[in-house]
Amino acid sequence: MAKIIYTRTDEAPLMATYSLKPIVEAFASTSGVEVETRDISLAARILAAFNDLLPEEQRVNDALAELGELTGSPDANIVKLPNISASLPQLKAAVAELRAAGYALPEYPDEPSSDEERDARARYDSVKGSAVNPVLREGNSDRRAPQAVKNFARKHPHSMGAWPSDSLTNVATMEADDFRHNEKSVVLPAADELTIQLVTADGRTEQLRDPLPVEEGEIVDATVLRAAALDSFLRAQVSRAKAEDVLFSVHLKATMMKVSDPVIFGHAVRAYFADVFATYGDELTAAGLTGENGLAAILDGLDGLERGAEIREAFDAALADGAKLAYVNSQKGITNLHVPSDVIVDASMPAMIRNSGKMWNRDDETEDALAVIPDSSYAGVYQVVIDDCRANGAFDPTTMGTVPNVGLMAQKAEEYGSHDKTFTIPHAGRVQVLNRAGEVLMEHEVEEGDIWRACQTKDVPVRDWVKLAVNRARETGWPTVFWLDPERAHDRNVQARVEDALGDHDTDGLDIRIMSPVEACRLSVDRIRAGENTISVTGNVLRDYLTDLFPIMELGTSAKMLSIVPLIAGGGLFETGAGGSAPKHVQQLQEENHLRWDSLGEYLALAESLRKLAETDDNPRTPILGDALDRATEKVLNEGRSPSRKVGEIDNRGGHFYLTMYWARELADQTEDRELAEIFTPVAEQLEEAEDTITRELLDVQGSPADLGGYYWPVEEKVTAVMRPSATFTRIVDGLNANR
Repeated sequence: MAKIIYTRTDEAPLMATYSLKPIVEAFASTSGVEVETRDISLAARILAAFNDLLPEEQRVNDALAELGELTGSPDANIVKLPNISASLPQLKAAVAELRAAGYALPEYPDEPSSDEERDARARYDSVKGSAVNPVLREGNSDRRAPQAVKNFARKHPHSMGAWPSDSLTNVATMEADDFRHNEKSVVLPAADELTIQLVTADGRTEQLRDPLPVEEGEIVDATVLRAAALDSFLRAQVSRAKAEDVLFSVHLKATMMKVSDPVIFGHAVRAYFADVFATYGDELTAAGLTGENGLAAILDGLDGLERGAEIREAFDAALADGAKLAYVNSQKGITNLHVPSDVIVDASMPAMIRNSGKMWNRDDETEDALAVIPDSSYAGVYQVVIDDCRANGAFDPTTMGTVPNVGLMAQKAEEYGSHDKTFTIPHAGRVQVLNRAGEVLMEHEVEEGDIWRACQTKDVPVRDWVKLAVNRARETGWPTVFWLDPERAHDRNVQARVEDALGDHDTDGLDIRIMSPVEACRLSVDRIRAGENTISVTGNVLRDYLTDLFPIMELGTSAKMLSIVPLIAGGGLFETGAGGSAPKHVQQLQEENHLRWDSLGEYLALAESLRKLAETDDNPRTPILGDALDRATEKVLNEGRSPSRKVGEIDNRGGHFYLTMYWARELADQTEDRELAEIFTPVAEQLEEAEDTITRELLDVQGSPADLGGYYWPVEEKVTAVMRPSATFTRIVDGLNANR
């Protein structure tokens, strides 16, 4: 039987799954397609990491490892919903919830002192950050706005804040001693094994990790961000923000970049509260309150300190007297520095640009901001967009073009943050990368506290990436631009590989260019203002940034993008959009029983997944299902059946109902498969006749709190009751499934 694997993840997408997946199962069953679930949520990944230490009845399958193996099969068909890329505070919160639910997990050891604690720390650290995507992404990314979505955005434009020409908003980034400026890169002439070691100032040698196997032709990079330069830069930006009377805001990726960016975030906290740390730093450091987990963790930890009340007053005084801070939630007093995972650069910067270049202050009003992005690798891209808006005003969704992306990410390509090759340097000295013969391939002088990292990019993913870019250029006829920085050693090596790989393809008549990220962004922005389309072809991190930046301006959200990952082995991974606002959605569900999560990304991914089955399983019905789903999705958009933000109006569950009704009607009316039409005609009629009853049942539950039984590990029965509150709708859907 043909099979789709539907992932169970976290937060709002998980809540939506309880409502949508039964519908998907019922419709797919009519075409002989089985829809199975694999739990790759943060909580499930934590439990899987401790399977051998838990009693048998508490063990869970290591679904992530299973799916990782499946991606190597040509039959793989995986619908991947957004999951938590866990910061340390999120990880600890999930562990606490699981422990409270009766799972005998160890506490997360901040400073492990025994073999058991070191083992527990290693297991937990394997779950932190973007631990899922590198395992599943055994192909490169094809991410774009479907035409139906683009058409809808032009007819029904989202709000865009006006941009005054005198806006003071800017990006601040380092001009030296960051990852970009210190990068070195080599191409391995043959398969080898690399050693990464620290030679300390007193001559000792410390191996920083196990030997690293590499393939022939692999690109390996190494670079360092110098802590002293970072501190000097951050203090200067605090002063600049105060002098310019703008909000100070830090924009990092403290989830995906799970080693480097939390450390950088801690430096930012200490820079803003420099006077407090100058006076109380020893006490705070001794208590583990260094800022890496954010200001909230520091304030929570003060109650256990002898001078805690005094230190709290010092923090309050610093907030009152220092540069104005951007706020995540001014009503709750949550600043930009409270939690490292609250302000994620790829989501926060486009949101700021869309909002007239402004962020929220402590009084719940918007102001211009100094956006601090320490590493300069991609900061210039955002400055280009800000400068363009300042000169030309806000973008117009009714006329602007589109910038789809072809992203290099297969086989963990360019995984700068989610790997075990990033280190906070414990002692001054030199970090060296040596080959098996003992030759030093790359070397950096380092000081204690510097952040050093390496990454690998294999040859096969790069060539597959180039092939995908050429195919998209041929399909669309649009200019296709590789965003590669000639000042970065890594990008120079990638460019040489790209130029070589392009020779393997017919590029006659195609407009394929290689430009620096700043110049490529300027070109793309000029073209979208003119209503023209440009394909961006980028590395992994920039892929992550651009597939939020342009969609948020074009469509209002990146959740409306179609994200296809053609797996190198022949299967398909279909991703369903971003989850950056998912925590707020769950909070509203808990408080008001209203889920405003928009499952549009799931609809788009599922349609592609169904069409893929026609290739791999020679199933003639699945493309009919997929095409009908696309038409139903377009009708959901055009009829205004997407979730509202307001309680008492249509929410995620109502959106699912209308999708189901429209999908059933499209299948009933299609003429390609008479038997399928006969199956869905009575279903469509039942749903249409019961529309008023079902919508009333879905709306009646709103307005009061919803009990989910947990946040990271909710109770199955409780969430099912919350997400399937219409007995009429449930009966019709389950009846279709039962009749197969």
